Amino acid sequence: MTEQGQNANAPARGPSAWGQAATALALVGALGIGLWTVQQTSSSSSASDGTPSPAGCSSGETSQETSSRRVTGTQLCEALNRSDLAELLGTPGQSAKTANGSDGSFRTGSGKEIATPSAQVEFDTYTVTLAATYDRLPVAGSARLLGPDARQRTFLGRPAVLYSSRTISLSFRLDGSDSRSEPGVPARVVSVAQDAADSGGSFEVSLWRTDGGVPDEAVLLRVAETVLPTVPRWTGGA
Repeated sequence: MTEQGQNANAPARGPSAWGQAATALALVGALGIGLWTVQQTSSSSSASDGTPSPAGCSSGETSQETSSRRVTGTQLCEALNRSDLAELLGTPGQSAKTANGSDGSFRTGSGKEIATPSAQVEFDTYTVTLAATYDRLPVAGSARLLGPDARQRTFLGRPAVLYSSRTISLSFRLDGSDSRSEPGVPARVVSVAQDAADSGGSFEVSLWRTDGGVPDEAVLLRVAETVLPTVPRWTGGA
């Protein structure tokens, strides 16, 4: 059993019912990119004292065309895989086991392709993902569609929503047969608008524990508060 990491201007009056539904799907899609991305195991070199070196960012799937206005999976990985990430997680001394970025996307029912670059860093205790979604839909109003505990708030001066999700646990044979999926461990997620005007798109940080415990919300917000301002084009938005 392998558990994988489960990624136009808005109307002034807020999104329509259809827009809210699409926003929710996009937000869940962004998380899905982070949680479904197959981790690439980085071969960690050992220091002279025998201590494994932290994993560096490895490249995952890369899109053929990347807009200069969008961040890439590699850029997200470089922002997330910081030297003090273990301290931010409250687990000083741990080293990243794997770190990767991917330039994924998903296609809507109308056939439009939405870019969802993402990154994931795994430690012994926690796994963290950072994703961006370029759906041009606002974050405000999406809380009602993301579960009973979802809370709309302002974070880093921008509209945001804090909610719970679960990873996806996958099992399969090496020949690809007998594949199964089932709910994995609890995850906490904060999704933040790409600009203060909430003109569309989001950045999303998600966190889950290896032991299956519920992640500490304060830890999630501490990581997001430190990492998000370092993402390329954070200041100017999408």
